[in-house]
Amino acid sequence: MNHPRAVVLPVLLAASIWLGLSGCAFLFNSPQKADRSSSVVNFLYPGQVNPLPPTDIPVLRLPLRVGIAFVPSEYGGAGGISEMQKTALLERVAWEFKNRGYIQSIEIIPSTYLRPRGGFANLDQVRSLLNVDVVALVAYDQVQFTNMNVMSLVYWTIGGSYVFQGNKNDTHTLMEAAVYDIESRHLLFRAPGASQVQGKSSVLDLLESDMREESAQGFERATAELIRNLQLQLELFRERIKRTPETVKIEHRPGYTGGGDTGAWLALAVTAAGLFPWLRRRLNRR
Repeated sequence: MNHPRAVVLPVLLAASIWLGLSGCAFLFNSPQKADRSSSVVNFLYPGQVNPLPPTDIPVLRLPLRVGIAFVPSEYGGAGGISEMQKTALLERVAWEFKNRGYIQSIEIIPSTYLRPRGGFANLDQVRSLLNVDVVALVAYDQVQFTNMNVMSLVYWTIGGSYVFQGNKNDTHTLMEAAVYDIESRHLLFRAPGASQVQGKSSVLDLLESDMREESAQGFERATAELIRNLQLQLELFRERIKRTPETVKIEHRPGYTGGGDTGAWLALAVTAAGLFPWLRRRLNRR
């Protein structure tokens, strides 16, 4: 007959192992979430639920002086993208405005020039300081979600997590460039960009550097889509000016003759819109 202790000890040992694995499984299956974001609405209209639309017609004085900046996050810089990353991304976006005849200059606005919930008063300060007319505000929302499955835990407990790639890391990134005429407070157009990065790593390999790398990759991909949409929205803006020239007033600075395809095209569209009623009256008389 077996001794009771010979039966009890294996049972207790198995129970201890099961409880330990269950506890670790609960720990490592707990989802982890990192969220970093900024908002154009919260920056421009702090505390306003339904901000009133501007009433003044925007006046675009060609060639334009454009500023571009990341909207400051209300949660501080911790966990967000670095200033070096911001500058690199803004330079990519700024390139889409370059080499266009109706653009005189492009200024990348340092993050220190904008404050959380600064509103249009903050933009007025930037306008006076940097001498810009139009500003492109870039906002972002990035969520990184990590969930460790049981199989990775089993291999981590028994044979080492390097054997089985068991963690799924999803990084969702949404970006938006909102282009405003500062003086009139008018939104001229906007362009979105989004991306999803799926990464896999073992428990031991799941380091902060991996999350940073996937975060940067998410911003890179979202910026690429944002640029494509920005090109499209620029063309749609030109078409809108053509259809409804009364919504935007075009003026030329001294010495500017409308050089560049878009600048000349905008001026021509406005001029043609003004001549069209006169031509129609002449034709009717005939």
